Amino acid sequence: MIATFATATDLPDIAAPDIEYALLAPIFIIAGAAVLGVIVEAFWPRSSRFLVQTGIAVVGIIAAFIDTVWVFQDLDPVKDASHLARGKIAAEGALAIDGPGVFAWGILLIFGLLSMLLFAERRLEGGLSGFTGRAADAPGSAAEVEAIKHRVEHTEVFPLALFALVGMMLFATSNDLLTMFVALEVLSLPLYLLCGLARRRRLMSQEAALKYFLLGAFSSVFFLYGIALTYGYSGSFRLSDIDVAVTNRSDSENMLLAATALIAVGLLFKIGAVPFHTWTPDVYQGAPTPVTAFMAAGTKAAAFLALLRVFFVAFGGSSWDWRPTIVAVAIITMFLGAVVSISQTDVKRMLAYSSIAHAGFLLVGFTGAYIGSSDSSRVTSTSSILFYLTVYGVSSIGAFAVVTLVRDSGGETTHLSKWAGLGKKSPLLAGSFALFMLSFAGIPLTGGFIGKWTVFSAAWSGGFWWLVVIGVLVSALAAYFYVRVIVLMFFTDPVGEGPTVAAPSIMTTGVIAVAVIVTLGLGIIPGPVLDLAQHAGAFVR
Repeated sequence: MIATFATATDLPDIAAPDIEYALLAPIFIIAGAAVLGVIVEAFWPRSSRFLVQTGIAVVGIIAAFIDTVWVFQDLDPVKDASHLARGKIAAEGALAIDGPGVFAWGILLIFGLLSMLLFAERRLEGGLSGFTGRAADAPGSAAEVEAIKHRVEHTEVFPLALFALVGMMLFATSNDLLTMFVALEVLSLPLYLLCGLARRRRLMSQEAALKYFLLGAFSSVFFLYGIALTYGYSGSFRLSDIDVAVTNRSDSENMLLAATALIAVGLLFKIGAVPFHTWTPDVYQGAPTPVTAFMAAGTKAAAFLALLRVFFVAFGGSSWDWRPTIVAVAIITMFLGAVVSISQTDVKRMLAYSSIAHAGFLLVGFTGAYIGSSDSSRVTSTSSILFYLTVYGVSSIGAFAVVTLVRDSGGETTHLSKWAGLGKKSPLLAGSFALFMLSFAGIPLTGGFIGKWTVFSAAWSGGFWWLVVIGVLVSALAAYFYVRVIVLMFFTDPVGEGPTVAAPSIMTTGVIAVAVIVTLGLGIIPGPVLDLAQHAGAFVR
């Protein structure tokens, strides 16, 4: 047998991919910082590794944010578009670098920076971080005692968080379903690990990580199966090609409905919407509080951008099929989050159910589906959700930062009874937490009020006035448990000596101060950020 080999001239001429490095630079900066963190973890002396990892994470995020501002300003309007859009399709069609996506990069980087400062807090645990020294040590074992004795710290949390941030940024700008699935796994896997690394209450933390991993993997299977059915229906993974197939409508109507439903399950799981919310309270309660803050703000923002992009760009032509289901999910999510929050006795679980209710309010804006207009003064679904995510994310991080400071001999004390009298013990800290609660409730002069007004306005413009009425009524119901916490802190006598408030470093203090300023600022002067959200326009196709 004689083997024949192709010569170089017989090979096909394959063009090199055209990568827009300037547009993608923010993602590359964060990915580079994450890889550098891995190298530092392998070779840098342990004695100073924590400070170096903190510096790499903070500097990398600041550099990426500065570049994101430049990218946002340099986006070009899309010509001959039937909707107002800015940006372009990049990376051989894998990513859409457009106004909403780059705006999402900006807020994700802000959330990441604030969260990294909480990760870096060491004063609360006697000079150690809030993460376990060695994750492989069994809780309560001699190895764990030895790690604490030698003051071992888990500095891998910083590159893990940066990798999750890369996944969030990719998830928000994915232009095809395969890239979106890869981004989903890149953002999820580090979070599964981070949830199990709490220094105290190790068993609860590991239980949270296991639940999040199992349910997250299950939802990813639904998402992947939906991608397969979508490809079978349209013959493409790219969102614009799927839109053409959906608009033209083939005979496989059942396949389209099944694909839409399965993809919706995967995305609704990530935003914590009912009935895919069951992981949220357990994971929020068990995870280290800085990780909970990072997840509450970042994951919800990235997942909502992906949800908007898939349903507005790919499945926009079948909106009459999926919109009634989304409306029903929005109503149930708002109502369940508000009602169940009333019965909670743990602050972190209460904030978890609060996040579920806020997912419902965001879905109210989503149902308006008014995605673009030549009238730049009109609030659209996309701009309203971008603004709401900004307000909610910063306030959530601030609220969880406060949670890290209320402590007892066992660490953080999250039972509401232990918070009685906090206003007398630390008026500034209790006042900050009360401000975040008022913002979540949508009280005027806070950013939360403007956020709810924008999503309700978008739904009203889309003809869903009755859904807005339901949203307002649920908001009034939800205000009860927020006000209950304020009454508990300021107008209830403390139990015993009352709660103990730890003295934080300048990092946690700065996070709370920034959150207070942003929450108040966006309630009093929302114009600049709202204008930026509206200037972002619609998604490019």
